[in-house]
Amino acid sequence: MLNQCVFPNENAEFKKLDSKLIIISAPSGSGKTTIVDSLLKEQLSLELAISATSRPAREGEKNGEEYYFLTMKEFERNIKANLFLEYEEVYPGRFYGTLKSEVDIRLRQKKNIILNLDTAGGINVKKIYGGNTLLIFLMPPSIEELKRRLEKRGTDSSEVIRNRLFKATYEISLATQYDMIILNDDLGKAKREFIQIISKFITGK
Repeated sequence: MLNQCVFPNENAEFKKLDSKLIIISAPSGSGKTTIVDSLLKEQLSLELAISATSRPAREGEKNGEEYYFLTMKEFERNIKANLFLEYEEVYPGRFYGTLKSEVDIRLRQKKNIILNLDTAGGINVKKIYGGNTLLIFLMPPSIEELKRRLEKRGTDSSEVIRNRLFKATYEISLATQYDMIILNDDLGKAKREFIQIISKFITGK
């Protein structure tokens, strides 16, 4: 069930908070993780809310750092217990989601949060938190360049890359629903644009 998301009702309590949610979305291979990592090193007062996934950890990845790596049974138990703010079956049998606790505890501490979400998830989370949320889509130069980057990464099979490119086309079609679109044809320039936009959103200046 590709791109099927489930979300709770709107949360009026957190719409009244001063905390900001920055949601960054992009097709796999667009440089999203690199951008997020660099933003966390800037003086933007951002904390990362780590997503959960049912996929196995890749070499070098650690639980609680890149993702919370859950078994499929654990993921299903959390779904039934309504512990996710959002979740999505990105590929058949491969789930990603954001635990409510990851966001709520930071909001109550008046922290500004950065979320690395799939496009459909980002759109729907904004429906929950409203104007406290800024959606930024990181656009790859082209599908052809995206394919080249995924192949160069060397972590996925040809079939997985085909699936990622298929999904990328869908994600790009949703980009117009985002507040901002930043083209990543120059990583340094893209980083500077992110910093400027996020700083203005947080400070209002």
